Amino acid sequence: MKVLLAGGAGYIGAHTAVALLDAGHEVVLLDSLDNTSALVEQRIAQITGRSAPLVVGDAADDEIVERAFDEHGPFDAIIHFAAHKAVGESTQRPLDYYANNLDTTFALLRVGLARGIRSFVFSSTGTVYSDPADLPFTEEATRDLVSLSNPYSKTKLMNEVVLQDVQRVNPDINITSLRYFNPVGAHASGLIGEDPQGIPNNLMPFVARVAVGRLEKIAVFGDDYDTPDGTGQRDYIHVVDLAEGHVAALEHAQPGFAVYNLGTGQPVSVLELIASFEKAIGRELPKEVAPRRPGDMAATYCDPAKAERELGWKARLTIDDMTRDVWNWQQQNPGGYEG
Repeated sequence: MKVLLAGGAGYIGAHTAVALLDAGHEVVLLDSLDNTSALVEQRIAQITGRSAPLVVGDAADDEIVERAFDEHGPFDAIIHFAAHKAVGESTQRPLDYYANNLDTTFALLRVGLARGIRSFVFSSTGTVYSDPADLPFTEEATRDLVSLSNPYSKTKLMNEVVLQDVQRVNPDINITSLRYFNPVGAHASGLIGEDPQGIPNNLMPFVARVAVGRLEKIAVFGDDYDTPDGTGQRDYIHVVDLAEGHVAALEHAQPGFAVYNLGTGQPVSVLELIASFEKAIGRELPKEVAPRRPGDMAATYCDPAKAERELGWKARLTIDDMTRDVWNWQQQNPGGYEG
């Protein structure tokens, strides 16, 4: 297949590009480069020995998407990663999040459907699940827009509604929504990894920056949750496993609308993740307990059985693999791509 990756130079997009190229598919990247680097194109070529051309532009702009098709199409499929993704920031900039995260989907669908794509894969999130009593979350767990605590999660759930309606009137195409849990890790080569701009919102890149001295200490938000060690538990998935989930979704695509959880199903606490990272680097890291953040659940983790049953996909890498690969990436790129 020939696949357009919108947001393809970003963290998950770059790793998915590698997985698709390694599986024998053709890839073109479309990215605004707002939160990544053009160097990703070169790094992907170094890893795979194959090119993934980069089109620089906003996936919310129909003309930019048309240009990608004109210069590099036709495409069999689009994978849509292009979204603002910081939960906390979304509560401060709701209009930006609603505009970007919906407009990109509209533009990609308008152009893609007109140009004859057969598959559309959407990056959704496990944060669309709204009732902690449903743990572990299956694909049928409660999703209540009013109960969701932040605009980021709401935009993802809204997109799923849009995609289901679009598929209903285009019955010959496949639309798949992949609900990610907590992607971490990096490619084993250390050539691509997570490089957030500014202060990281997610735990793993924050820990990595403390490890290289770019940040002073790790903030543990809450140690009084109803969990074994009092800290929040999350379903961390290696980004390489996640990338392979996208390949499986494309290769098993059938006409219709499908939803899959992509996670390990194994919750890991904040302190367990930090301990694994400390084992990888061979020393203890400075940390302090801070108040809970509004909206944080005590635990979120999924039941990924449907993806294994229908796609033949299962996460295979452990939390120690994840922390080891992040440390390898951070050591090779202490200042990120442009550092």
